[in-house]
Parts: sequence; structure tokens; C-alpha cells
Amino acid sequence: MKTVGLIGGIGPESTIEYYRSIIGSYREQKPDGGYPAILINSVNLTLLLEWMNVNELGRVTEYLIVEVEKLAKAGADFGAFASNTPHIVFDEVQRQSRIPLISIVEATCERVQALGFKKVALFGTRFTMQGRFYPDVFSPAGIKLIVPEPEEQTYIHDKFIGELLNNIFLPETRQALLALAGELKARHGIEGLILGGTELPLILRDDQHNGVRLLDTTRIHCDRIVRELL
Repeated sequence: MKTVGLIGGIGPESTIEYYRSIIGSYREQKPDGGYPAILINSVNLTLLLEWMNVNELGRVTEYLIVEVEKLAKAGADFGAFASNTPHIVFDEVQRQSRIPLISIVEATCERVQALGFKKVALFGTRFTMQGRFYPDVFSPAGIKLIVPEPEEQTYIHDKFIGELLNNIFLPETRQALLALAGELKARHGIEGLILGGTELPLILRDDQHNGVRLLDTTRIHCDRIVRELL
């Protein structure tokens, strides 16, 4: 059996969900009573956010390369970031990593293509919604990616950092996020909404809202990881 190495702690709550989801998906696909081999390296979220806030992406890259190497030395056959935002430096980390990494963005794009969607929206941190790493994967696949307006992005980012990462899930925040999804459908005709922050599925747990498919990137990523484990 292969061993997966997860870069976790970004944030802790979604890392716990990754662990549960990988085990659950594995047992669904191989119901033999066994369990997958998982290594978790929980890294310093505060440090990463400080560097990203001042656009010191080189330091983010260097830090994550070191942390991925720890997983490789521990015996991981391949790795993954248990978060969307660090994928802002995914390509460079992958280039320097001696183990392959499974991208949450590529896995999500594959799922959107399988569903036949051509226009989807993206929620996440400011770094995710404003970054190029989602469009650079989705545009060549012929999928139009819609992001909220700047003030809407600020709201989502602030709630993500101030509440979700701190294990705070308020009903009013959930309703506001769903209302925004409805507005994006009305304005742009989106077919799906990418929950591009792995804490977002913890507050938006339904499969769809008002005819918009809610795409849980945590579950999508975990399913792809389990395919590699098997």
C-alpha cells in the first residue's frame, strides 16, 4: 500500500476533516476492514498567512518545500496540501519536491469537467479568489470561472479568517454565503460553486443550493488521494 503525506494545519479543522474523509472514502472503495496509510505534518498557519499578506511567496515556497521533504523522509510516496490557499505556490513546490503532489485544483477541475459544467463560481480566501492558480487550470479546460465582486471577496475572506479558521460556524454567516451564491447565479448563470477553502464545506454542507451545485473541494481532493492510494 502507498502512503500519503498531508501538509495540514492550514487550518486544523479541515485537516481533521481530511483524515476522516480519506478513511471514509478508502473504506467505501475497499471494504475489507483495512485503513489507509496517512502521515500528517501540521504546519504553522499564522506564519504562512503573515508571508502571504505581504506577498512574500518565496518564503512560503521555501517553507513548504522543507515541510514536504519531512513527509518524504518519513516514508510518504506522494503528498498533498490539505488546503486551497497554499496552491498559490504549488507548481514551484512540486518542481522541487522529490515526491509527487496531488493538486486540489486539478482534482476539482476534473470533477467539474465530469459534471459537464461550463461556468462555475469560486469562494475562498482573498489569495485564492484573486490568484491565478485556479484560472490557469480551468481556462484551458474551457470552464469559465466567476469570482465575487471585490467587496464580496472582502466579506468572504474576513469570515474565513476570523471565523471558520477558528472553528466558529455561525448561522448568519452560512445564510449570507448562500445568499451570495444565489446572487452569482442570478448575475452570471453559474452552474456550480467551488468551495475553494477547505473550511467552507464545514459551514456549507449541502450538495446544492437553489439549483447551484456546491463543490466540496475537501471531498473531491480526498477522493483523488484515495484513488492514488489504491
